[in-house]
Amino acid sequence: MCDDAQRLLVLAPSLAPPDSTPGHRTRAVRASPVLLLYYYDVMAVRKKRSISLPPDLDAEIAEAAAEAGVSYSAWLADTARREFTIRAGLAAVGEFEREHGAFTVAEIAEADAWATRALERSGGSGARRRSA
Repeated sequence: MCDDAQRLLVLAPSLAPPDSTPGHRTRAVRASPVLLLYYYDVMAVRKKRSISLPPDLDAEIAEAAAEAGVSYSAWLADTARREFTIRAGLAAVGEFEREHGAFTVAEIAEADAWATRALERSGGSGARRRSA
């Protein structure tokens, strides 16, 4: 028996499997608040949503998720998280430029070169910055 299962049985012995000895009456397994608290600490909390998407977008998401080897939900969560990271970065750049002035063309070129080298070192690919 694994450590987690043993720990659970110590905390909630009513969840133990019935004894197989002759004459033993099977005891009904009842819900235990300990079980709920135990699983709450180990299981990820998720919020379920029902959304509507155009069929073509749904198909693209399903294909992208399959190519990435993740679930549909995981792909959506990762993409949303990435979008919020980009928004936070753009807001930080905007705040910096308001306080210190706009970046020069040379500073932007230097930053683009640094990002390109970083991507090459990591073996990753990233979306190129779009010029305004």
